[in-house]
Amino acid sequence: MECEDEKSMADSISKRRTRTQIMQRKKRIEELLRSAYSSDKDHLSHFPNFRHYNTNGLSLFLESGRGNKLSYDLKNYIQKLLKVNMEGPYGAEWPAEEKVKRRDMSSPEALYIFVYNKESMIGFVQYRFTIEEEIPVLYAYELQLEPAYQGKRLGKFLMQLVELIACNNGMGAVVLTVQKRNTSAINFYLNKLRYDISSISPSKVYQLMGVIGQEKSYEILCKTFDHETKAVLEES
Repeated sequence: MECEDEKSMADSISKRRTRTQIMQRKKRIEELLRSAYSSDKDHLSHFPNFRHYNTNGLSLFLESGRGNKLSYDLKNYIQKLLKVNMEGPYGAEWPAEEKVKRRDMSSPEALYIFVYNKESMIGFVQYRFTIEEEIPVLYAYELQLEPAYQGKRLGKFLMQLVELIACNNGMGAVVLTVQKRNTSAINFYLNKLRYDISSISPSKVYQLMGVIGQEKSYEILCKTFDHETKAVLEES
């Protein structure tokens, strides 16, 4: 009886420790996200060398922005560029997806990197700090460049900046969604930037579950920065 009491007490202590560890981890993640979203935080300020892009005959500069501070003209520009670049890859899904993107772009959680030439804006990145599978991540919602500025290594430059911002804010990975029809984007992320199809992507989930005949039109990709995140978002 005494041994059973000691075992019961040990189990109780172990459970309390586990609950405490879970709560401490949750608190750390919440603090990370709160810090990353600090109202006075300009994520570009930590990387002054990325303020300008002077390569392949381009002379561009970058600025930060937030969704709840977009001007009317900026909203119109974002909507038009999204339609130019994404209506094709989304196909019949575009009308519904366009409404979602229009709503998301003005969210207080939507953070931006705007890219300008001397005359006007030529593209943007939209990203957020969020949680995937209990891991804090930077989710890259959009990387959109005008067609004339694509294929000039600007996209790689911007994603390198996004990865630096993620690491600087303690995120475990950069995560993004890409349409399967957008083969050039899939090639860009998988082959040029060394992203991986995440274990949370529908194709991997269905494969793990042994589900046949069900497919989604997109993949979820990720680049992880530590072993714990890799085990969860790539290998589980």
